[in-house]
Amino acid sequence: MKIVIIGTAYPLRGGIAHYIALLGQALGERHEVDTITFKRQYPAFLFPGKTQLEDTGGPHPAPAPEMVDSINPLNWVRVARLLRKRRPDLLVFKYWLPFFGPCFGTIAALTKRGTSTRVLFICDNILPHEHRPFDTLFTRFALKRADCFIVQSESVERDLRRFQPSAVYRHVPHPVYSLFGSPAGKEEARKALHLDPRPTMLFFGYIRAYKGLHLLLEATARVVRELPLRLLIVGEFYDDESAYRTQIKSLGLEAHVTIVSDYVPNDQVRLYFSAADAVLLPYLSATQSGIAQIALNFDKPLIVTDVGGLAENVRPNVTGIVVPPNNPELFADAILRFYREGLEDTFLPAVREEKKKYSWEAMVRAIEELVS
Repeated sequence: MKIVIIGTAYPLRGGIAHYIALLGQALGERHEVDTITFKRQYPAFLFPGKTQLEDTGGPHPAPAPEMVDSINPLNWVRVARLLRKRRPDLLVFKYWLPFFGPCFGTIAALTKRGTSTRVLFICDNILPHEHRPFDTLFTRFALKRADCFIVQSESVERDLRRFQPSAVYRHVPHPVYSLFGSPAGKEEARKALHLDPRPTMLFFGYIRAYKGLHLLLEATARVVRELPLRLLIVGEFYDDESAYRTQIKSLGLEAHVTIVSDYVPNDQVRLYFSAADAVLLPYLSATQSGIAQIALNFDKPLIVTDVGGLAENVRPNVTGIVVPPNNPELFADAILRFYREGLEDTFLPAVREEKKKYSWEAMVRAIEELVS
């Protein structure tokens, strides 16, 4: 097949760019694949981070052509005209935010007109964690232009069926993020990061209110009464960083919390995951999280809240621990249990086995089945 993927891709940065790089690589083993990305992904005033560009070191794929302007309808027409000339068999959109609904829906509709091109949406979300006006309208507009869908969690599957009861789709687990390399030894990683050898847990990724870091800090305050835990918080703040630092101080956690408040280069990600005993996802809401797939890649157990699709990444008490959401006391109990019962060594063989089912080959097969 001739396939074109549209979405966030290098030189833009972030988890979706990493996903599209790996998807293109996997599809490219059997098909002709091109990727195009945004020349303007978000207007600057809507973007909460420091930069939308990958400006760090580390291995990167070849830059994708920067063609799509998310807020310029005339651009959508031009992009569709170019795609019609290419006549791809399949046009793949990575869909995660209704903001892109008008752009993606218009490009899809115009590209399909008078051609045999089919359109696939790979849906991270149907509706976002943080709701905004027009979410439902934009989502309906986009989804109606797709021929088929990939969903990666049960919660997204339910949302898709609610919006598109007759949707043609496959449910495929989110594959692992393998582009960050292999695990390093824990002692080696801690030495590289200048960390002492005490118990260490990792909270990783963009920091937003729905991810529950404020509750994790409350849980950590309970844990450190019994255990000299270090909480390693690594990621760029898309929320008020000063509020979290004030909370850390008020809870007396300055000696127990290490913050790396920046985007981590690809070649450094392995060190933070390898340095940790487990990875924590205390989210208040979720559909899924790419962080879980990074953790699996590095053979790390997970302690997660039972929201959205997070618990689908964990076999309870086999590869990790699942905790009810919005409950710092129970999250603290899970962390303490992890260390008291020596669960890192218990979970590790099952984690290594479990990650085998999160393959890119399964994703490619599902796409081929949908469009065959």
